[in-house]
Amino acid sequence: MLGICLAALSAATFAFNNASARRGVLTGSVLQGLAVTVPIGVPIFLLATLATGNLASLPRYSGGAIGLLMLAGVLHFVLGRYGNFRASQAIGTNQSAPVIQLGLGLTLALAVLVLKETLTPLRILGIALLALGPALMRSGEPGSSARLKFEPRFAEGYAFALLAAAAYGMSPILVRLALVSGDLGSGLVGGLVSYAAATVVVALLMLWPGQLRHTLAIAPESLKWFAYSGVSVCIAQMFVYMAFTVAPISVIMPILQLHLALRVLFARLLNPHHEIFGSRTMLGTALSLLGALVISLDTEFFLRLLPLPDWLAAFARWHWP
Repeated sequence: MLGICLAALSAATFAFNNASARRGVLTGSVLQGLAVTVPIGVPIFLLATLATGNLASLPRYSGGAIGLLMLAGVLHFVLGRYGNFRASQAIGTNQSAPVIQLGLGLTLALAVLVLKETLTPLRILGIALLALGPALMRSGEPGSSARLKFEPRFAEGYAFALLAAAAYGMSPILVRLALVSGDLGSGLVGGLVSYAAATVVVALLMLWPGQLRHTLAIAPESLKWFAYSGVSVCIAQMFVYMAFTVAPISVIMPILQLHLALRVLFARLLNPHHEIFGSRTMLGTALSLLGALVISLDTEFFLRLLPLPDWLAAFARWHWP
């Protein structure tokens, strides 16, 4: 239950992050977004590990675990975030979200194949509902394009959304492999290592001719929204890294997909003229919330709440592998 609560908190914070990042890329570049949102995570995670007394445990991590966390950081915070920002810039978060969600399928497939986690009928049903909810949001209302203040670039947006999906899909497996025997404190240390590795990569990108000058020329409006995004996504990552230490990937990742529904609400508040809104938004939100509830239920607890015939109860207890 702790892992589910942490994942839900992370999803809500991710939702605000996506809306604020969208505001940032309206006037700023993707590279400027990376230069602000990635390094800001290092001092936040460092303060958290110092405050909780977990920094001293860093030397106890094996070289393999450190390597996995570093790779996860580069994949997620640099490659995945770059793809996410480019997709958001091209088509908005409401349109890019269902494509980026494909990373969930990759994560769960890898969780079963690599981590030997199990799937149950309840989890499969919850995953299906979570996938269906955001997918319904893709349809725009008739005439909604007339209210837009940007021209969507769908080919570019979907291509970079797929890049983000691949990076976001692989990185949780690497984190789970590194932190599988840890505790909540190890999640903080893991996040610090991942953010530090990603920050080094971003710093190297700044060495490319003209990039540092371009980044320093960021507009105050963009800087403000990228800073909001950087802080909120760092807090979200803190929750999710801790969740990975106490709950299976196949539970945490679908719960995180709640942000795909919540982000629509934040988009409506912050970016009403820079997003494509669908007439099925409320239905999609309801299905996503129902999916999160279903996937969080323990099978035996569910059967106590809702007694089923023996043959149906046996099916509910089925698991794979």
